[in-house]
Amino acid sequence: MLDDATFKTIIDSTPLISIDLLIKKDNKILLGKRINKPAQGYFFSMGGRVHKNETIDNAMVRIANNELNLELKYAPKFMGVFEHFYGDSIYKNVSTHYVNLAYEYEVQEIPDLPVDQHSEYQWFSIDELLSSTQVHEYTKDYFRN
Repeated sequence: MLDDATFKTIIDSTPLISIDLLIKKDNKILLGKRINKPAQGYFFSMGGRVHKNETIDNAMVRIANNELNLELKYAPKFMGVFEHFYGDSIYKNVSTHYVNLAYEYEVQEIPDLPVDQHSEYQWFSIDELLSSTQVHEYTKDYFRN
């Protein structure tokens, strides 16, 4: 794991590669209200960054487990590459740039969800999330045509 000073330098100097998992059930998308910056206080998809020397597949498995307590049973469907630019980060006066790889994963049920990254969870239809002021614009981008 990176020490704090090194990670701050990386966030301040280069884009981060991340994976967002869009969890779908009964034509609704599961979003969590973010506790941390960036996008703090907004409903957002679950995800995380890809670590150095970690394959995308291994990162997906780790992120699904850590963010959702979910064991992936099959390969999620690739939705595309998206860029997210934030004026803030977990560090004061440092912006964040993510290159996001978005994937959709359909579930029949969802286990107990962790509360260390998200204060609450909610299922949204695509129309509901597109019209909600509580859903972050970058999450809406995944569903705009």
